[in-house]
This record gives sequence, structure tokens and C-alpha cells, in this order.
Amino acid sequence: MAKNYFYISTVLVLLFSLNGSAQEIKQQPRMQENATIEGLSLYPNPVSNGKVYISTKNELDKEIIIFDVLGKKVLQTMISSKELNVSNLSSGVYIIKINEREASATRKLIIR
Repeated sequence: MAKNYFYISTVLVLLFSLNGSAQEIKQQPRMQENATIEGLSLYPNPVSNGKVYISTKNELDKEIIIFDVLGKKVLQTMISSKELNVSNLSSGVYIIKINEREASATRKLIIR
């Protein structure tokens, strides 16, 4: 009987120590996974003419992903110029994610 208590207490100590180390890992700040895009400019915002212009310092090809406020992807495209056509999106608030090589940025986009 004493042997069972020893095994049970050993297992409990092991579980509590694992739980404590897992909480320490959660509390550490996360490293930034992607670099930010240098010189990012998104205009006009709010958009009223169906076109938004995205310019950066490097002016490389960009992957554009637009999400609605519920998180549903509504547009995904690649652009090589500054101009993005958003005339097919209805009025509202969106989240736009811009990827340029290994750098990325997320902004709020308002369409009137």
C-alpha cells in the first residue's frame, strides 16, 4: 500500500512540475516572426473610388490578402504595381495583410 502512495505522489509531482514549466513558456514574449515592411503607405483610406494604392520603399511584388471583420478571406492576389482594385468589395471595414518577400504588415481598410 505504501508503494502505491509513493508512485501516486511521484506522478503528481511530475505532472505539477510539467504544468509549471508550461506556464513559464507561455509567459515568455514571442519573437517577431516576420519583419515589418519598410516605408509602407496605404492610401486612400477610406476608399471611395474602388482603388487603393500600396507603396513601399522596395516596391517589390506583394501578396495581398483581405479579410472581413469575421475573419473570412474575401480577396487574395499578387500585385506588381501600386494599384489594387477593390471595387468588387462591399462597403465596410476589412483587414488587409500585405506580404513583401519575408516582411509583412497588417492594416485596417475601410471601403465606403
